Amino acid sequence: MKVGLQLYHWDWPGSPQNIGEKLVEIAKTAESAGFSSIWIMDHFFQLGKGFGPPEITQVEGPILEGYTTMSYVAAVTQKIKVGLLVTGNIYRHPGILVKTVTTLDVLSGGRAYLGIGAGWYEREAKGLGVPFPSSVGERFKCLEETLQIAHHMWREDYSPFKGKYYQLDEPINSPQPLSKPHPPILIGGDGEKTLLRLIASYADALNFHVGGPVEGFPPYIRVWYQNRKERLTRKLGKLKVFCNKVGRSYDDIERTVLATIKLAPTAMDASEVVELCQELAEIGIQHIIFNMPNTHEITPLEIFGKDIIPQVTEF
Repeated sequence: MKVGLQLYHWDWPGSPQNIGEKLVEIAKTAESAGFSSIWIMDHFFQLGKGFGPPEITQVEGPILEGYTTMSYVAAVTQKIKVGLLVTGNIYRHPGILVKTVTTLDVLSGGRAYLGIGAGWYEREAKGLGVPFPSSVGERFKCLEETLQIAHHMWREDYSPFKGKYYQLDEPINSPQPLSKPHPPILIGGDGEKTLLRLIASYADALNFHVGGPVEGFPPYIRVWYQNRKERLTRKLGKLKVFCNKVGRSYDDIERTVLATIKLAPTAMDASEVVELCQELAEIGIQHIIFNMPNTHEITPLEIFGKDIIPQVTEF
């Protein structure tokens, strides 16, 4: 099993003056600890709505643009995979997004993922003047065209792409990515119909949120965690059906989850995290990505490197 790290808040002691310095420390520590990947959530406003301890998740709290931040992380690391978990499709034109991810892949030496989802955060979209299709169905249709455009551009097809939502007259993408055949496309979300069909048809990886036992998050995060085994088993079973329908091997898709935890004397310890990883590995999860409210303290990353990652890589 692989272990990844997601960063979702920047309101630590000394922020914003030390954000760059602390980010370098986090990224380098994660890489030396053996994390396989590092991710940034793709938002322009903090989540709010009780999504985490109130002192770090006010809507007006600090947050960084994802691809700028990932480029910075890639520049100070050597081997860890980098990506957004996940890109909100509505925020960038597909042609520009593919060019952006390609650039990240080239500059990082072939370490980029394209993590992507339909987008959901209406407040930040309207707050910054981004068109926001109110229909979930329409957002998924836009996402599907973006996935088609990514495959189109990454196979060096310069013919026009004429979709309902996006039209590209000359989808030139030079240089092409270093990752072959292209940066892995990871689709994230919580649906069990359209989302799973898109994963089966277009993705190299998937991501489901497994929730977590951390205090201060919305109740559904804890419910997801409590029901994680049944919930993930159901989703993966349905994905196999969709893969069969499109003639795709289920085993071609990397299965990742996002889990919210806290390593601390009053929360989880290393043995509990190892047990969680083993449980998820047994139902077919291959890559577990953690976010933690105390990542900036660095000690949790060091514990992962010493007491967790050496064990779970054997799963």
